[in-house]
Amino acid sequence: MTPVTRRSFLRSAAVLGITVPNLRALTALASTPERSVPPSPPPGWSLPDIQFAINNDIPPARTLQGVSVRFPPVYTSFTTLTLTRTPTRADQDALGRALATIEQVYPFRPDGVFTTLGYGLPYFARLPGGLTGPLLSRSVPRLASDPTRFALEEAVPGPTDVGGNPGATKQTFNIPVRIEANDLVIMLRSDSAWILTDVIDYLTGTSTHLAGREVGNSGLHALLTTTSSRLMFVQQGLPRRLADAHQLPFAARVNPQSPMWMGFADQQTSGSGPPEITTFQGNPSARLTTAQAGDYFDNAAIMHLSHVIEDLAQFYAQPDEPFTERVQYMFRSDPIPSTGNHDQFTNGGGPAILNNTFQDPQDAAANAAGINTYQGEHRLGHLSALQRSSRAADGTPIHIRADGPGFDNLDVPDGSSQPKLHFCIFVPTADFFATLRRNQASLDLQQAHNVDPSDNGLERFITATRRQNFLIPPRRHRSFPLLELTWR
Repeated sequence: MTPVTRRSFLRSAAVLGITVPNLRALTALASTPERSVPPSPPPGWSLPDIQFAINNDIPPARTLQGVSVRFPPVYTSFTTLTLTRTPTRADQDALGRALATIEQVYPFRPDGVFTTLGYGLPYFARLPGGLTGPLLSRSVPRLASDPTRFALEEAVPGPTDVGGNPGATKQTFNIPVRIEANDLVIMLRSDSAWILTDVIDYLTGTSTHLAGREVGNSGLHALLTTTSSRLMFVQQGLPRRLADAHQLPFAARVNPQSPMWMGFADQQTSGSGPPEITTFQGNPSARLTTAQAGDYFDNAAIMHLSHVIEDLAQFYAQPDEPFTERVQYMFRSDPIPSTGNHDQFTNGGGPAILNNTFQDPQDAAANAAGINTYQGEHRLGHLSALQRSSRAADGTPIHIRADGPGFDNLDVPDGSSQPKLHFCIFVPTADFFATLRRNQASLDLQQAHNVDPSDNGLERFITATRRQNFLIPPRRHRSFPLLELTWR
């Protein structure tokens, strides 16, 4: 990489969707992990066909406070784009060459870059026959439970999203959700924010260099229009350091050991399934579509991407929200994972790293009914509610979460930078995620068991302003999928 000059710093901030002061603080406060370089791959080795399968290429899990956790690369960027026209076969070849060039320059490791491309319904609508034509009909698998429906469907508003449901409001960020219409998303992951900028600039045709070397033009400049740029970061203690640096009013209440704004780790290995279970063809634990091995989209998956503003002033309100309340909102009430410290607020008021324990799909209902709960209250925990439908019959999670904190001004009405959750999850069908999101809110249990809305998980603290589903093709078809079939 070339040295980071003032000009390149300004460019990086623009490309990553973050203000210059925020990027300066973030890169100053984040540390570059010391990661051992893996041995050279054996002859015949190739990158995984499941684009987001990076487990073999990041450091192994480690145990913190008795919990197995695994941290991804420090930075993840999401660049959403629309197309100026329907791509051609020449465009497909150009994108394929550009992606190959990136992987020749940067290793498939945290000190290099992991690249994942996804395509929205607007892209597939451009292909011959559109969304109802034979090309899509014979290529995209159907739900195993309902063969009249495709595995790919558009995102829908969540039950408590503003604007998507009558009467749904938020205390602070009362912003209607938008279902986006992007053609594609480029997801990049690296320990270096500068590498992310380098790759985005090259792919979108702004630069002809990678790692300071002339590599030629990607040939995609006239085809792609960027609609949003989002930067996510995951590192223990980084949210607290940012809160201190920006003098956020709740800073002293953010746990200095947490990688997340809400003070609890979200990287427990027990909370994600293997990549194969999230694909269309699934694995022995769960198969949710009609896809078979060898199909065009066998190793494809659905990625749900949403942009969430977190109301941390409300979440950390003192004296209303002690640790004992916050830990139940996040996890469950039976049993409460921890009662925390005598001081329930300073430095989070309790441990940051707790087990993501799976009890059973009925756990949320029992918590809502107040059965054996902490202090006998009727409460719903975020993770307990998700587990109503998130696991296979053998207990394996049917998803991989790849989300994390952000700090920017996207969609904030007054233009101020606010703590964000850049939410990304890989699942086997769009319907699976829609059900998961309904269960996260659990308004049915809230009503049935007279749960006070203020005791319903994280719902009142989060505002989703954007949502969209993307199909993540297998690596072998990641360059404008299905396009080559239109010339046969």
